[in-house]
Amino acid sequence: MAELFNALQHGSAPLAASLLLSGLVVMLSLVPLGAARSQADFSMADLAAPRAMFERLPAWGRRASWAHQNCFEAFTLHAPACLLALVAGVSAPIAMAAAWLHPLLRLLYIGAYVGNVPPLRGLCWASALLCSGILYLEGLKALLQQ
Repeated sequence: MAELFNALQHGSAPLAASLLLSGLVVMLSLVPLGAARSQADFSMADLAAPRAMFERLPAWGRRASWAHQNCFEAFTLHAPACLLALVAGVSAPIAMAAAWLHPLLRLLYIGAYVGNVPPLRGLCWASALLCSGILYLEGLKALLQQ
C-alpha cells in the first residue's frame, strides 16, 4: 500500500488521477439531479425535453441542476490544465497538491450548492479554480524552461 501511495505522489500519476477524478465528479453530479427529477415525477414523456421540467424541481433540485451544469464548465477548464501539466512534465509539489485538491473541492462544491451553503460553495468554487490556474501556470513554466 505504501508503494502505491508513493507512486501516486511522484511523476504524472496525480495529474492523470486529477483528470480522471474530475471527470468522475461530473458524472457524480448526476446523482442529486436524478434524485430531484424523481421527486418531480419524471416520466418517459420528459425524455423528449428533460430541461423543460426544471420548474417542477424542488428548490434543492434546481440547485442540483445548476451544480451539474457548473461541473461541466469547471471540467472544461481543468482538463486542459491537467493535460498541459502532463505534457510539460510538471512535478512541482504545489501542482501535485492542486491536482489532488481540485476533484475534492468540486465534490464539496456540489454538496454546498445542493445544500444551499453559499459561502462554502463560493470558497470551493474559487479554490478549485485556483487549483486549475496553478496547473496552467506550472505547465507554462515547465514549457518555457524546456
